[in-house]
Amino acid sequence: METHQQPEPGFLRRYVFSSDHKTIAKQYLGIALFMSLVGGWTAYAIRWQLAWPATVVPGYGVVGQQFYNALVTMHGTIMVFFVAMPLLLGAFGNFCIPLMVGAEDMAFPRLNMLSVWTFFVATLVLLASFFVPGGAAASGWTGYAPLSDNPAYTHVVWGQTLWILALALEFASFLMGGVNFLTTALNLRAPGMTLWRLPLMVWFELNGTVLFLLSVGPLIAGAVMLLVDRLLGAGFYLPAKGGDPLLWEHLFWFFGHPEVYVIAMPGFGIMLEILPVFARKPIFAYRTIVWSAIVADGLSLIVWAHHMFISGMDPRLATPFSITTILISVPFVIIVFAMIATLWGGSLEFPSAMLFALGGLASFLLGGVTGIFLGSQSSDIYLHGTYFVVAHFHYTMFPVTFFAGFAGLYYWYPKMFGRMMNERLGKLHFWLTFSGFYLTFIPLFLAGLGGTPRRIYMPSEYVLYKPLQPLQVLATAGALLMLLGQLPFVINFLASLVRGRAAERNPWRANTLEWTVASPPPHGNFAGEPTVFRGAYDYSLPGRTTDWAPQDTPEPATLAAAG
Repeated sequence: METHQQPEPGFLRRYVFSSDHKTIAKQYLGIALFMSLVGGWTAYAIRWQLAWPATVVPGYGVVGQQFYNALVTMHGTIMVFFVAMPLLLGAFGNFCIPLMVGAEDMAFPRLNMLSVWTFFVATLVLLASFFVPGGAAASGWTGYAPLSDNPAYTHVVWGQTLWILALALEFASFLMGGVNFLTTALNLRAPGMTLWRLPLMVWFELNGTVLFLLSVGPLIAGAVMLLVDRLLGAGFYLPAKGGDPLLWEHLFWFFGHPEVYVIAMPGFGIMLEILPVFARKPIFAYRTIVWSAIVADGLSLIVWAHHMFISGMDPRLATPFSITTILISVPFVIIVFAMIATLWGGSLEFPSAMLFALGGLASFLLGGVTGIFLGSQSSDIYLHGTYFVVAHFHYTMFPVTFFAGFAGLYYWYPKMFGRMMNERLGKLHFWLTFSGFYLTFIPLFLAGLGGTPRRIYMPSEYVLYKPLQPLQVLATAGALLMLLGQLPFVINFLASLVRGRAAERNPWRANTLEWTVASPPPHGNFAGEPTVFRGAYDYSLPGRTTDWAPQDTPEPATLAAAG
């Protein structure tokens, strides 16, 4: 086959209006990191208000009630849709999939460019909603009707409408990206790259993509109906006009719960990619992991109503949804045990990427265990409206978004930017983030068990919850520690771009195809189409002169002992 090496484009085509998947990945990464700062600011304001409301320490109340509701709404929206998705799908999916399958670019490069610019516009629309009359959306990140519907029910008018438009644009962006991911991974694989030789990162990106494509349709329809309600007074969700607010909950959570796994799948893919590299062992039960992820995808489409046990829906539906909720833990338990088995007996190394992967694995376990209480209708009736749900949700989403996301950044940073990050700063970043995270959310589990209600501006106003106020202070101290812990990362990320040690082609001695090209890869990725001879996880196998074997190296392996 002829060479795939292409001429380098000019500045604008290379760095701004680029169709190169690697540049688009960096654009997604830049947007995600910027929005994480905005989302972090909203979290800081929320926690400060909860810890030191004006009624406890006069003058310390930092936000008004309406703005507090807007902060809660925008924090959830930003972190789920404008940080987690662009980071795990947009950035890592775009960067890794073509390189890992041996393709020169995405199947539809121009569509890929359109997707990132559509997402950029969505981000601007969402940020603009802070500055319109009435302020940002304040109906919660779930947008429950009737709060999000007729403007008569809320002070927010244009802010809520812009929130809907921003989500619509974001969904359109990831629909375009999803088509590209699937087509690239299935149709542009290098010779020898069978489905059972795909790196798990690619499998899990595809699982998240397919789940998004299958589940987002009802919410798009629901959002259109909500927009028609707001602008034309149709009344789909308004009881006074014959509508039903529960319809929005069903449409939202039919997508909203699979969305957890849309995000979790790439996060798990990152951890599964990193663990065998730094355990120097083959991945345990590769095919079982893949099938477990597929089963989890299917089950995630039939668990949504466990979010609605106290909504007033027919209680006879609670038992089947409780059963499916418990069942979905089974494939994830299998995946987690496969990860632990991969580590067992390995020659473990602990660079920053490995620490964050292990931290994500350990923290997700706690998130999964606490989810069992919320999946049972009897205990959920008590816990649903409390801070227990807040803590559980963060123990589910934070590990697969931030612990896994940081693991991926430390791991692929050399390939993305051609420089090595500072490991001392990386480990400082990990321990501050890990400690701050646990100090923040363990107290919130206790506050939730004590009955402290979530979404309340000043829970300490109520006599019943005043004794639990120190837990809010402790959680806020943890949040401040966690925010402080991001400073080493920011310094490390920016300083390494200009002063970091030049990265080798394969600094981690990994097997997947992205480590066979230059760091950073040239336009077009490969000088010629690679040929794949084995799976991605042949580490420490007998009869080899090295403990790794790149996928494009023919048998017998005759690699040098280092390099």
